[in-house]
Amino acid sequence: MRRFHIEKHWVLGAFLAVITALWVAVSPPGWRIFPLVDADGAASGAWALRQHALYLSGLLSVGLMSLCMLLALRQPWMERVVGGMDQVYRLHKWAGIGAGGTAIAHWLAKESGGWIKEVWGSAGRPAREAMLAWAGALRSPAKDIGEIAFYILLGLLLVTLCQQLLNYRRWRWTHRAMPLIYLALVCHSVVLMPARFWLGPLGVWVALMFTVGGVAACVSLMGRIGRSRIVDARIERVTMADGDDGRQPFELVCAMPRDWRGFRPGQFAFLSFDRAEGAHPFTIASAPMALGLSARGEPLLRFVIKPLGDCTSALAALLRVGQCVQIEGPYGRFDAKGKVGRDQVWIAGGVGITPFLAFLEARQPMPDGTSRVPDAGDVQMHYCTRDAARDALLMRLRQLCEQAVPAVHLSVHDAAAGDFFVPELLAQQGARGIDIWFCGPAALGTVLKDACGRIGAGRWRLHRELFVMR
Repeated sequence: MRRFHIEKHWVLGAFLAVITALWVAVSPPGWRIFPLVDADGAASGAWALRQHALYLSGLLSVGLMSLCMLLALRQPWMERVVGGMDQVYRLHKWAGIGAGGTAIAHWLAKESGGWIKEVWGSAGRPAREAMLAWAGALRSPAKDIGEIAFYILLGLLLVTLCQQLLNYRRWRWTHRAMPLIYLALVCHSVVLMPARFWLGPLGVWVALMFTVGGVAACVSLMGRIGRSRIVDARIERVTMADGDDGRQPFELVCAMPRDWRGFRPGQFAFLSFDRAEGAHPFTIASAPMALGLSARGEPLLRFVIKPLGDCTSALAALLRVGQCVQIEGPYGRFDAKGKVGRDQVWIAGGVGITPFLAFLEARQPMPDGTSRVPDAGDVQMHYCTRDAARDALLMRLRQLCEQAVPAVHLSVHDAAAGDFFVPELLAQQGARGIDIWFCGPAALGTVLKDACGRIGAGRWRLHRELFVMR
């Protein structure tokens, strides 16, 4: 049975709904919006609308940034809530986009004061609200700090969304400024927020957000994210594929500390080879203890890495046996455990085969021939490759499938031979429902998602990791 988790859009929606409801509870009932301009020509409604938009957008923006700061800590309990660290990152991304959007709305609401005054004048404008007693003298610098932070925030969000502007290494260093921007906006909010907002549940909620977000921002600035889950490992061996042309995946085996907490097949870890480059996520391509122990009695861990980006393309030439590597994790909920009574289908494309190699190693029989996963059922597996004749992983994949207990029935789809996987192949099976586990190119994932609604509506469930660092 699949573990319960909350969809990320429900988490985001509930968070925004709480802030909005608490704000509505303290909003003056006399601030009516309509009519925008009364019979005397006073723009009372327009000024009231501006005031509402200014306060609500500000609360939502800094609230979403507080959520971003918390999610950036990548705590394991977050995976249990939303169903995996990939979903935590997607929630972090959309919260950041929402924070940028509401920050723009807040800026527009502030600027609209000049427009309203120019068209209708100041008649009907609400009186300036009282702030906290000590905040009056800080009003002007707090406004300046907020405006500067807003412009920097928009620039950083633009760089994040337009990924071609900066490579990952440069983007990472710009993104590290986000906690400073957040702390500046917290100062802006604390000073300028009306004193009445601090009374009752809204004040408690805002204080809680700022406290949690502030602590998370400080943890990030000190470089302490994931520190409790980081271990120093040692490279045991690096194996290049036969006939490697610089595009074939290579195998990295690391010796872990003896007291390492271990992992489950399908999980991933963050590997850091260079402090300037930072950590990158790689799926663990072996089952627990499948590689045995090193000569020093350390558990071994395998990663299969394909040269795809700036970092991985140069990585193989930089690694050497005995080199230290920091490994953080494990993370992830991609575990191929579907609902009882449903058929299992595994679909892999390219380097997306890595978690399935771990699943297959976990299905290799024990010395007496019995299964290591007796509660699992047979699996139909589809592997999509650009060129089967040059695929460095295909021979091992076939061997693992042939020996798997329970059985894994492999179908290879060779693009070079014109054999492409199509979701219609699954329509002839799974009368009782299918759990589809997919890891591979995003385009194929989109096709599968569409097919689940078009062909397998109500019967197919797609499980995939959408791990994107930015």
